[in-house]
Amino acid sequence: MRRETHGELSERIFALIDGKTTDLAPEVYLNPVEGYTSPEKLEQEMRTLFRQYPLLMGMSCRIPEPGDYFTDDNTGVPMVVIRGDDGKVNAFVNVCTHRGARVLEGEGKAGRLISCPYHAWAFDRAGCLVKVPDAESFAGVDLETCGLTVLPCEERDGLIWVLPTPGGVIELDKDLNGLADELSSYGYDTYHHYETRTIRQKINWKGIMDTFLEPYHFAALHRDTVAPIFFANMCLFDGFGPHLREVFPRKTIEKMRDQPKSEWDAVTYSAIVYVLFPNTAFVMQADHVEIWRIFPVPGKPDESVTHLEFYIPEPVTSESARRHWDNNMDLVIRTVQEEDFPTGEGIQSGYHSGARSHVIYGRNEPALMHFERSVSEALDTAG
Repeated sequence: MRRETHGELSERIFALIDGKTTDLAPEVYLNPVEGYTSPEKLEQEMRTLFRQYPLLMGMSCRIPEPGDYFTDDNTGVPMVVIRGDDGKVNAFVNVCTHRGARVLEGEGKAGRLISCPYHAWAFDRAGCLVKVPDAESFAGVDLETCGLTVLPCEERDGLIWVLPTPGGVIELDKDLNGLADELSSYGYDTYHHYETRTIRQKINWKGIMDTFLEPYHFAALHRDTVAPIFFANMCLFDGFGPHLREVFPRKTIEKMRDQPKSEWDAVTYSAIVYVLFPNTAFVMQADHVEIWRIFPVPGKPDESVTHLEFYIPEPVTSESARRHWDNNMDLVIRTVQEEDFPTGEGIQSGYHSGARSHVIYGRNEPALMHFERSVSEALDTAG
């Protein structure tokens, strides 16, 4: 984050603390429960939000060397993301152009030739078809056009983005609506991937996103875990197109008042959450980064899959460091699984009860409003 942004955000935080308030929306907002229960709405979201917007796939360090790859099936489009021999990150539909078999599974290191397990058609790391057993039997087929189907992909400033629609275009400066420069300032290209864990819950995917969109619940739900560390019901909110940024100040930020303004550091004394539309909560902590990638389950509006990726600034070189990061990750997982997600499952059940047609967002929950409006606007625009 640029030095001037640290100062600006810090001044706004101190104004909230002194005023015993939080950033406020102009008025309350009623959000229809249907968006959390309707199979038709979910199908529209899958078709629009998860096919027409660039998705953050993680940091570059997930695949640091040529041949390193991972697969992803969360959008309904089977994808493989691989670093090519030239160091460039490529993304393809994970479907062999012969008979449609998957060419790679899971994650790992691919050989220089990626051989389909079905009939051994082989592709290079750039997706080109380079070997066909008994090629004479395919006379009349232009095999040069039978490479893996390319997906738009861009790697920038240590982050990997993929658009799950062949033929689409990624324009990050435009797509990020003013956030590109701020994200580039953190030096993510030097981070290291520590671990990824996957959580499946009986909660609509937007219900999981909602977890990151207000601190109003800290005092009650997180009384003994989060509330002793962070100010409850207090955060900064800024929208960037459909994306948003929240700053949750730690109580220790009061110590910063005694420092020169030129040394104010919003990251050290806050958790900064970037919600990267449509489905990523990017949590910048003082000593690590959490990327929460949240997906619906096709046909099941009351289920979701969450991938938590932990990134750290230095590689782990000792058992004590490993214990430290294991404890950190365990604490995060334990908090959401024992507090947030059980509450969320109860909420999801309540949505299906028919007791309420809408839920109410207070003026102290502007990020919730911004996210839900962004979803609605995207769906309305797509038609």
